[in-house]
Amino acid sequence: MNNGVSRRDFLGGVGAAAGMMASRGFAMSSRKRGELLNVGVIGIGGKGWSDWHGLLDTKRCRIVAMCDTNRDWIDRAKEEVKDAKFYTDYRKMFDEVKGLDIVSVSTPDHTHARAAIEAMKRGANVYVQKPLVRTLWEAEYFKKTARENRVVTQMGNQGSSTDGMRRGVEILRSGILGKVREVHVWTNRPEIEPGCKWGWHQPLFRPKDSDPVPPNLDWDCWIGTAPFRPYKKSIYEPIEWRAWYDFGTGAFGDMACHTMNLPFRGLELGRVISGEAVEITPPYPETYPLWSKVRITCESAGGKKPNVDIYWYDGYRKPVAEIIPQVINTMGKIPATGCVVLGDNGILCSTNDYGEQSYIALKGEEKMKGQDQHPACKDIPVTLPRVHSKHYDEFVAACFGETKAFSDIDNSIPLVEAMQVGCLAQRVSGKISWDAEKCVTDNEEANKLIKPFIRPGWEF
Repeated sequence: MNNGVSRRDFLGGVGAAAGMMASRGFAMSSRKRGELLNVGVIGIGGKGWSDWHGLLDTKRCRIVAMCDTNRDWIDRAKEEVKDAKFYTDYRKMFDEVKGLDIVSVSTPDHTHARAAIEAMKRGANVYVQKPLVRTLWEAEYFKKTARENRVVTQMGNQGSSTDGMRRGVEILRSGILGKVREVHVWTNRPEIEPGCKWGWHQPLFRPKDSDPVPPNLDWDCWIGTAPFRPYKKSIYEPIEWRAWYDFGTGAFGDMACHTMNLPFRGLELGRVISGEAVEITPPYPETYPLWSKVRITCESAGGKKPNVDIYWYDGYRKPVAEIIPQVINTMGKIPATGCVVLGDNGILCSTNDYGEQSYIALKGEEKMKGQDQHPACKDIPVTLPRVHSKHYDEFVAACFGETKAFSDIDNSIPLVEAMQVGCLAQRVSGKISWDAEKCVTDNEEANKLIKPFIRPGWEF
């Protein structure tokens, strides 16, 4: 899709029936209830380890193929999965292994789209780690492919399936806070302060030298679609890739699909219309900032409510205490990570990455109470299904056509698009207006970043 191509043209040929089937969560799997779904795993180690174990724990899946560019992870998996085929190149896996019902993708961001889209084209349902894809072009391509092939998708923002997060969504949707025009979301990533146990040490410049590629690593397949570069120890893997434009989406892509999830769903936000870096460190040529404050403006779904400004903070930046006195009065400080929703009639504060626990204070109340203790929340009806934190169970059930995946394309794509407009705002100067229909911004430099570089041999 070239810059400026309309969304209508881009999605042309996708039937309404296919879109309806995909949005309702019907799978195309031929397996019947009681049978096991055949799973292909792309990304064995790291988050992938818990993802494929989570699928096995449903007791409704079996692993038949596994791929990782690090052979050490392959050797570890072989000790647990005896009958699977193993690969370092998922292209070869797809060529040799037929009949996959599910493909789990838990790899660096730049490889998500190609792996998942090829899987969907082959009729497989996909469980893809957040942030689903790395660029806006890939987001549209992902959505188009899912609808055309009528497959189930689930983004790996597992907090979506917690009871507490879903209760928070119900509370926000009830309108108890009145009109909401402002949300603040913050994270401590990347790791730039001593003692932080999460995140990564942010590289700033590409090293001038290189190291020999470790014998256990398939570096060419690790690079995948991205421009090739020499290997350098501890600069790109195992997690530092998040910092680099070519491979990751920075702290925004790492955490926004978690921390923005509750307000995005609860306020029923629709398309993102603009993004702007309000405060940010000086730019680096190839890596995301050490810290930033970005304002993203989103429409409400259907345009029936006011636009909402989401202020994003990373690198230990937080909203100023003066705008959220109820949080300070209750907790003594602003939590290390979380979000605040500010309404005419009250405030909601989530105190962790996943939105599992929120606190409420209505107008005139100086302190907050837990969402389960506040009297005003008692009569708000339960409208969302509860799956008791089993994000994988819900996805697998959707693959059997029993339910709807909660983080399918209807929910994951708008959230990811908002995050990606925020990433663009971190890379170019000034305010960026995003035209979702034409898939283009009003910024020439930003438009160059909408579609990724695709290395020859890795086209999709």
